[in-house]
Formats: sequence, structure tokens, C-alpha cells
Amino acid sequence: MNRFRMIAALALIYMIFAILLNSVGTVILQTIHTFGIDKPQASLLELFKDLPIAVTSFLVASFLPMLGYRRAMMIALAIVGCACALMPLYPSFHTTELLFTCVGVAFALTKVSVYSSIGLLTRDRAEHGRLTNTIEGLFMLGVLLSGWIFSAFIDHADPANPVWFRVYWLLAVLCVLVFVLLAGTRLDESAAHGGGVQSLGGSAAAMFKLMLRPLVNVFLISAFLYVLIEQSFGTWLPTFNNEILHLPNAMSIQLASILAGCTALGRIAAGQVLRRMPWHTLLNLCVIGMGVLVLLVLPLAQHTVARPDIGWLNAPPAAYLLPLIGLLMAPIYPVINSVALSSLPKPLHAAMTGLIVIFSALGGTLGSRITAVVFASFGGIHAFYFSLVPMSLVLVALFFFKREADRAGALPAPSDLAPE
Repeated sequence: MNRFRMIAALALIYMIFAILLNSVGTVILQTIHTFGIDKPQASLLELFKDLPIAVTSFLVASFLPMLGYRRAMMIALAIVGCACALMPLYPSFHTTELLFTCVGVAFALTKVSVYSSIGLLTRDRAEHGRLTNTIEGLFMLGVLLSGWIFSAFIDHADPANPVWFRVYWLLAVLCVLVFVLLAGTRLDESAAHGGGVQSLGGSAAAMFKLMLRPLVNVFLISAFLYVLIEQSFGTWLPTFNNEILHLPNAMSIQLASILAGCTALGRIAAGQVLRRMPWHTLLNLCVIGMGVLVLLVLPLAQHTVARPDIGWLNAPPAAYLLPLIGLLMAPIYPVINSVALSSLPKPLHAAMTGLIVIFSALGGTLGSRITAVVFASFGGIHAFYFSLVPMSLVLVALFFFKREADRAGALPAPSDLAPE
């Protein structure tokens, strides 16, 4: 087994899906302009993405070891590569719905396979934590690239021009290249065989059995709430920039990508902080900091007026300050994932990752939908103020998660969670 090539393949496929998954905010903005649909209808793209993720994870997670993680990732790339090729050939809102459905199915296969493969490529809890943070950090780098890649294909003079669909030719080519890399790379998956789960009934039973563990229950609540917050900002920040801060379409997308860059930087920096600070303390400080940032920045955006000469040097301060929330969100997801996964035997990693993906998808869908409805009814300012509610609930969930981790003896040392 070529460990370096396999890690590179995991990082690259994860970055491709980061670009596609997190393009939903950009695509929502563009479909509103290109096809003339309203915000609640456009927000359904989040549902087309997340519901297939949840359903596919439930159906296949526990018997993916039998199919093979490497083979599952190759199937995922084939599905999404074909869907990307359809976009410029048949540009329509229905084709966009089909694309995100395919992305959802393929990402479920990919995330379960990637997270389970991390367990096969690492020897202990410390390595698991470092590689998890590294992979998640690169995921956020893909999110950062997403905004810039898509904005490069947008007609700045006519944002409604469907020429932006050509970006999917580039993404289809990337899928082919990573498919070839995976086809030529070996992965020793023998350690994943042993759960004995090879049917839909067995898959469901394995997940429900895991959910009987208090640690798993509290973790899933924490992950659900975190993703609800993350997707609220990640999906609707381009539209917020465009309609509330009155920035041009392309610039709105590019400035929103700062959120992803801050998240990637935050995950790298958090690994060093965790060497000297307990993970629970850091995460609580991050959540409190997120709330404070929302309360300080949103008032700055309330009285922004449209300006014909708007540019990078004279953009409203809120356009640069609000994405800084990514620095504070960054450590939460990979840290709680690593604590939960590294406490379980490797044959159970696929089932556990399936639960992670299901609850993350549900949180993402609900977060985007709530933000869309509030955005359309009361405006973007109130939509982002609403994020303070799940932030408060995350603080409560983290308290119980730490308590259950201590009881289960699954609490890693702070240095176990530093990135490579």
C-alpha cells in the first residue's frame, strides 16, 4: 500500500467535493439571476444536495467495507463527473437539481470512505487526529477555491448569462484525473472487515446500536447544530453580500470565499493551540467568540447603501469582518469527529461515519432552509442574527459531550488533535 499516494487521493477527492458542495451558495445566487426564481425555491438546491447524502449514508455506510472504500470513491467520481458534464450541455434549473442530487449521493460514498480510510492509514489516536484535521483543512481550501473558480466563469457585465455553466467542464476533468489516481493506488482494507454487516437491515442495526451509546448521541447533536450554523453562513453569505452589502455578483462570491480561507487557517492554527489548551475549553471559547462577532458586525451592515464605484478597497467593513467567523468555527467539527471516531473499533468507523454524514446533512438542510425563509421574510440581517440560537445550543451540547467522553474514557490528549 502506497500511503502517501492514498492520502493524496483522499485529499484531492475531498477537495473536489468541497468545491461542488460549497458551490451551492454561488449557484443559488446565479440561478436566482439566470432563471428568475425566488429564494425559497432556490434554497431547495440545499435539500437536493443534503437529502441524498443522508439517505445514501443510511443505506450503504455499514456495508461499504464489503464494496471497498477505494472502489466506492471511484464510483462516486464517475457519478459526479457525468453529472458535471450534463450541466453545460443542458443548462436549466432542473439539471442543477439533478447535479446536486448526484453530488449528494456521491459525497455520501466519499465521506464514509475517506473517514474510514483515515482509520486504516493511521496507527493511533494521535495520528488519527492529525490526519483528520489535515484532510478537513484541505477540504476548506477546496471551499476557498470554489468561490474563485466559479466567479472566473461569471459574466460580470451580465450575471444572468448562463456562460457560468462552463465551469463544470473543468470540474468533470478534475474528476477524471483523480479517478485515474485512485485506480492506480492500492489500499489495504483488511482491518475494516470484521463488522459482519452486509445487508440493509444489518446496516440500520449497526447504526441504531451505536446510537444507544450516550457519547454518540451527544456527539450527533453537537455535529447537527454545528453544521446548521456553518451552512447558514456558507450557503447564504454570497447572497448577503449581494443584497445587503450591495456588492456585484462576482465580488460577492469572491468575498464569501474568505469564510472558507479563514476556516482552513483556523483548523491549522487550532492544532497548535490544542497542544496547550483542553479541546473543550477551546471549543467553548470559539462558540462564544462567534456570537460576539455576529453581535458586533451585523449592525455595521444595516445601513449600507449601493455605490457605483464599489471595489475591493472601498467595500463595507462587514464584508471583510463577517467571514472571520470561519476562524472560530474551524476547530469544532474535526475535533468532535476525531474524539468520537477514535474511541470506536475500526470495523465500526463506517457505521459511525454514516451517522455523522446523516446528521450533518440534516443540519445543513435545516440551517439553509431556515436562513432562506427568514432572509426572504425579514431580510439578511435577521437571518444571520438567528444563528445565535443554535450557537447557544452548541454550548450546552459541548458540556454534555465532554462529560460523556470523560465517562467513556475516550478523551484524547490535546496533542492528539494537532494537524500534521
